[in-house]
This record gives sequence, C-alpha cells and structure tokens, in this order.
Amino acid sequence: MDLEAEKNLVRQAQRDPDAFAGLYDHYYPRIFGYVLRRTASLEAAQDITSETFFKALRKLWQFRWRNISFSSWLYKIASNEISQYFRQPEYRKSVSLEEMQEQGFEPVSPHDPADELAEAQEKLERHRDYCQIQAKVARLPAKYQEVIALRFFEQKQIKEIAEILGKKEGTVKSLLHRAVEKLREAE
Repeated sequence: MDLEAEKNLVRQAQRDPDAFAGLYDHYYPRIFGYVLRRTASLEAAQDITSETFFKALRKLWQFRWRNISFSSWLYKIASNEISQYFRQPEYRKSVSLEEMQEQGFEPVSPHDPADELAEAQEKLERHRDYCQIQAKVARLPAKYQEVIALRFFEQKQIKEIAEILGKKEGTVKSLLHRAVEKLREAE
C-alpha cells in the first residue's frame, strides 16, 4: 500500500471504525510475523498482535501524520507490547522455531492457512540458517534484539526504526553496529 492510499484509509477509519478493517487486513500478517519472530511463541504473538490492533483502533483518533507512517506507528505499538510481554517473569521462556515446527506449528490468522503455510515454507527454505541466527540473536540484550529484528527481519530503514523506538538515528545506527559486532563475536 502506498503512502497516499494509507493516508486515505486512515482518514476514513478515523471517521468510520468499520474502515479500520482494511488497515487490519493489510498490516496483520506483517505485525503478526514481527511479533512471532520476536517472541517465538504462537500464543504470545496472537495475544500481542490482537492487543496492538485493539490499541491502534482505540487510539486511532489521536494518530497524526508527523514524519511517521501508520505502519511505523503500528510497529511502535507492537514493540511496546513486546517489551511489556518480556517484563512479565512468567513469559520469559522462549521456544525455538524448530521446536514450534516439531509441535506442529501452523500460523493462525483470518487469512488463508494454505497460503500462509506455503509462504512460511518458502521463507524457511530461503533461510536455512534462520534457527541458528535466531538463537544467536536471542542471546543478545533486548535492545539489540529489537533493532536487529526491525532492520533485518522487517527491513525497516534507520529513520523508521528511530521513529518506532523513539530514539535518534545516530543511536539506532550505534545499536545496530554493536549488535552486529556481538553477533560476529558469537560465531
């Protein structure tokens, strides 16, 4: 969705909550995928993604176009929800993607499961080392995990990451550099 279409849909949704469904349908797979990669928990990803969209709908009237796109705003909400999730001691146990697959993991969403499964299998085939990388990233402090996930898994630009995290671009670059160095040291 281009920025102008996104703006129009957001404006429409601010006047008519039923129009929010278009934003939800478009961004749900991306936000869910981001949360799932960060938490490695299907249940947590479903809960956090639901809470993200619930908060976005509830606060949509407050959203303003100030150098931040709607998608960045959603990622920021999701990022805050993920941080809150990891602060809860009972949710600190993480499960690897391999363990999830062994347990019969299948993405759950209102979208066609066959399409999602085919897409997931294609991604797994392209990224054979994903599980190893995820394990290395999971050993990093949370601040590094967050910038790595947004930059490399979500393909966000430095400016967008800075907007999402509420940090300066220089700080984001520094965090990314340190995170990559720590990953190299882990090899």
